[in-house]
Amino acid sequence: MKIFRRKSISQAITDFNKTGGDGDQHANSLKKNLSARDLTFFGIAAIIGAGSFSSLGEACFKGGPGVVLLFLICTLACGFTAMCYAEFASRLPISGSAYTYAYVSFGELFAWIIGWALIMEYSIGNIYVAFSWSGYFTNLIEQFGIHLPEYLTINYRSAHQAFLAGTAGEGQTAWLTAPQIGGLHIIFDLPALLINVFVTWLVFVGVKESKNVSNIMVLLKLGIILLVIVIGAGYVNIDNWTPFMPNGFGGVMGGVAAVFFAYIGFDAVSTLAEESKNPQRDLPKGMIYSLVICTVVYIILALVLTGMVSYTQLGVSDPLAEVFKIKEVKWMLFIISIGAVIAMTSVILVFQLGQPRIWMSMSRDGLLP
Repeated sequence: MKIFRRKSISQAITDFNKTGGDGDQHANSLKKNLSARDLTFFGIAAIIGAGSFSSLGEACFKGGPGVVLLFLICTLACGFTAMCYAEFASRLPISGSAYTYAYVSFGELFAWIIGWALIMEYSIGNIYVAFSWSGYFTNLIEQFGIHLPEYLTINYRSAHQAFLAGTAGEGQTAWLTAPQIGGLHIIFDLPALLINVFVTWLVFVGVKESKNVSNIMVLLKLGIILLVIVIGAGYVNIDNWTPFMPNGFGGVMGGVAAVFFAYIGFDAVSTLAEESKNPQRDLPKGMIYSLVICTVVYIILALVLTGMVSYTQLGVSDPLAEVFKIKEVKWMLFIISIGAVIAMTSVILVFQLGQPRIWMSMSRDGLLP
């Protein structure tokens, strides 16, 4: 059947070359601007974001200090996945990531399903991260005396649900104070919208410019996380690491959703295969290096957090800010807010880079209009 037809590797490369893959100036080709270092930075940009500034707290709350074992388990799983991607990329250095690999391995139907799954992953992932980014950004600008009205900092559905439930807070205030046009409440998350527009514009300008901005953001957020670790280490009480697994191994595994979410996005690096100077060499390095670096950062960060306070106090959405609030190191709260905004911007950037490359690959094969 046609829907199960597969491409051979030689056919996929031949079709790619016909679209201009063998020339930088062809309208359908992508310029090879990325080195192993750039791909590593893109991987770090995708991995260290919402995971370190929000979901890490949930994982520590469930698993205690023993959550470091979960980071090692997830890294091992992602490491094997990265090796598979690396093997595919070395044989098929074409943009498209798992979509392209599925076309060669399983056929057109599976490729079409996986292509749309990737598009949805990047879309929904960016929606989630953009809402989190908006919260941190709003708190940050309020420290400078800038206050946005509630109906411009929350999504319509959340505000409506809060109003119907009679829940006091931002949602109900937004619903009651929002301007109306024809009975429709004008409520939307303006910062989340603007950051997506800005990042989309940056991606449209080009991968070289996106690479430069991403590299700067990665250096800044790693510097801020290093500061968190150095300052936080002075407040560590090793008694907080006992018991190491307060809820047993089951408790450690209870945080698997939060921890694995922290690693989602490293595969977006493989969508940049076509723009890598030497994909057979640089893609494996980029994915493995970024996984190792981020795992070390996450483990040290988890040990510092669970050492500063009891794991029972970490079941919050902003664990880094919470521990310094408890220790009354208020000047760090401002630094953490800046770090969170930078970290989440870099995540949105990598996802926004990956999605149109999936579109492009699917359209080359005639699976998108």
